[in-house]
Amino acid sequence: MKTAESLSVAQARRVTLAAQGFTDPKPGGAADLRHLRRVLRRLHLIQMDSVNVLQRAHFMPLYSRLGPYPAALLERAAYQRPRELFEFWGHEASLIRADLQPLFRWRMARAGELAWGGMRRIVAEQPELVAWVLDEVRRRGPITASEIEHDAPRRTDHWGWNWSVVKQALEWLFWSGQVTAAERTTSFARRYDLPERVLPPAVLATPTPPAEDAIRALVDLSGRALGVAAEAELRDYFRLPTRECRVAIAELVEEGVLRPVTVRGWRPVAYLHRDAKLARRVDVATLISPFDPLIWQRERTERLFDMTYRIEIYVPKPQRLYGYYVLPFLLGDRFAARVDLKANRQTGVLEVPAAWLEPSAEPQETAQALAAELRRLAAWLGLDAIAAPVAGDFAGPLAAAVKAL
Repeated sequence: MKTAESLSVAQARRVTLAAQGFTDPKPGGAADLRHLRRVLRRLHLIQMDSVNVLQRAHFMPLYSRLGPYPAALLERAAYQRPRELFEFWGHEASLIRADLQPLFRWRMARAGELAWGGMRRIVAEQPELVAWVLDEVRRRGPITASEIEHDAPRRTDHWGWNWSVVKQALEWLFWSGQVTAAERTTSFARRYDLPERVLPPAVLATPTPPAEDAIRALVDLSGRALGVAAEAELRDYFRLPTRECRVAIAELVEEGVLRPVTVRGWRPVAYLHRDAKLARRVDVATLISPFDPLIWQRERTERLFDMTYRIEIYVPKPQRLYGYYVLPFLLGDRFAARVDLKANRQTGVLEVPAAWLEPSAEPQETAQALAAELRRLAAWLGLDAIAAPVAGDFAGPLAAAVKAL
């Protein structure tokens, strides 16, 4: 887009939604690997999470941007040759574009300062255990932690092996890049293997860039994915260290990759990426996962969409405002509603424990669009029916719209 000194919040929204892939054309038929790659070139990584109330978190961003797609497509890209993705700590546990692996080697090299305390203690206090676990992966991989633990000697007098320390040793090896995830079991457990048996040869052969170059490249990718963002948001996308991120931003500003701009109503300075596009309009109606990169940074979500959003999985039930697993509903360039959802796979029903209308949304239009989206989601998940919403200020209108379908 043409350079600008300032943007309105509405313009910043449309820039963000375009950068995140919501204005790209939908597949004419079934989505294929080309469509998956297009989304990944936008997002660069997808967050993973073990919660499976509706659908595993990493499947949802593709659905939100492509519509119903074969879930096996993502599994293939992540866990079959030639791999398009690899697992590592990007934004929390993530599936990351495989070609970006060299940009994360600095993080692997700093495992001794960045990894969690339990992992650091294991390698410091029981290095022989860590070496034994690595040898087991080398000899038997791909292999799960429980499979290694099952055959581990029971020596409480020395190493005190049990599942937790074997798992910690594996997680240290994973964080430091000595092992990686070859696949996931049906119970979502990692099967570990050596990187040279998992990653594409071209990725392994790519030279390791200096840490400052890698971090600058990651800030560039953050800016592309967000379109326009404040410093904290550029840093949060890949969870980058503060000092190095600030240096990288300054260098990218000097190079013209990022341009400081004012977004009216925002307190922090924003940075507009040179490849950002200002969409004339956004024509979309889709549910957004709590783990979608569009809403990772909750303060940014509030500034962009005037919506306060928090995931309430870990909030005691009596204190929840909206529900256990609540997804915002994006209609056009605004969030129009939010729904608490659960896939009851035993009964084949998409349950709607609660539905809520956002203050600025038009009720009838939103109810019809959301009902159609729930039908689309249920079909994608292989569910036969949609239950009437139970609670929330939008339960009645949404129930009527679902019934009308």
